Amino acid sequence: MTNDITFSITTTRFDEDYAPAENSRVTTNFANLARGEGRRQNLRNALSMMDRRLNELLSADARYRVELDIVSVQLAFADGADDEEFPVIEVLDVHIVDTETGERHQGIVGNNFSSYLRDYDFSVVLPAAKAAAGAFTVPDDFGDLHGKLFQYFLDSSAYRERFPSSPVICISVSTSRTYHRTGVVHPVLGVEYEQDAFSLTDEYFAKMGLQVRYFMPRGSVAPLAFYFRGDLLADYTDLQLAGTIATMETFQKIYRPEIYNAVIPAGEVYCPTLDQPDFVRTGIDYDREERSQLAVVQGRYAEEHFVKPHRAALDAWAANFGAVLR
Repeated sequence: MTNDITFSITTTRFDEDYAPAENSRVTTNFANLARGEGRRQNLRNALSMMDRRLNELLSADARYRVELDIVSVQLAFADGADDEEFPVIEVLDVHIVDTETGERHQGIVGNNFSSYLRDYDFSVVLPAAKAAAGAFTVPDDFGDLHGKLFQYFLDSSAYRERFPSSPVICISVSTSRTYHRTGVVHPVLGVEYEQDAFSLTDEYFAKMGLQVRYFMPRGSVAPLAFYFRGDLLADYTDLQLAGTIATMETFQKIYRPEIYNAVIPAGEVYCPTLDQPDFVRTGIDYDREERSQLAVVQGRYAEEHFVKPHRAALDAWAANFGAVLR
C-alpha cells in the first residue's frame, strides 16, 4: 500500500514528579493535574486515591500500589516522503505492584485515552457541519479515519510487541442517555447497566472496533463506560480490572465530581447530570473549562499539521484499508 503508516511509542512515568513534555497534549487529564503551584500535591493526592481504591476493590489492606506510565504514540508515513512524526494518541499503561512480595503485575493499557484527531473531529468537524446545515448534524464519515488509524495501531507490530492484551478505555457515562440495571453483577466490575440508545461517543468508539458495557463497581456511586475488544469479563483478571477502575474512577471523581462523587448513588434507572448539586469535591485542582477550550486549539492544530497537509495520502490509505468494523 502506498503511503503506508508506521507507529512509534515512547513512555513517561506518571508519578508525583511528573511534568508534561513540550509535545504532550495539554488537554490530557494527567497533564492538567501536573500544572501550577500545587502540581506535586495534586499528583500525590490523585495517586493516593488510586491506591486506596485499588485495595478497596481487592479487599486488601494497603497491599497493592498502582504504577502508571504515559504511553505516547507517534505516526509517520513509511514511504519517507515526510520524516515528520505526528503525535496521535496518549494513554496510560497500568501496572499493579504487590508491596508484600515485590511482584509487579501487568495491568491494562488504555486509561485516559486522548487523541489530537478526536479533538479535530469533535471540535472542528462537528461545529463546521452544524454551521453548514443550520442544525446539529453528524457527517456520514464522521470518525472513519480516526477509527481506521486506531485499529491499524492495535494490529501494528509497535503495539503487539509492547502490550500483551487489547486496551480497555474507561470513560464517563453520557449525560444525554438513561441507564438501566441489567441484573448482571461482576465481583470487581460490579453492577451492570445498559443505555437506552447508543450515544455519539458509543458510535465513535464502534468505528475504532470497540464495543461498550457499563458497570458500577462496589463502593462507586455511578457506572463507568468500558470500551473494549474481545470479552471484557473473560480476557482480563480481577486484579487487572481493579487497576483500571481505581485509576479512571479517580480521574472521574476529580473532573466530574457531580457524577462520580455524588452523595446519592445511581439507582435502578440512572440519568447522569453535571447539574447535580449534592456532591463532594476532591480538593484536587482541575480546570475543566480550560480543557474544553484547549480541545478546540488542539483540534485546529491537528487540522493544520496533519489532516490538511496529508489529506491526499490519508484518503488513499483509508480507501485501501478495507472494512473497519469487526
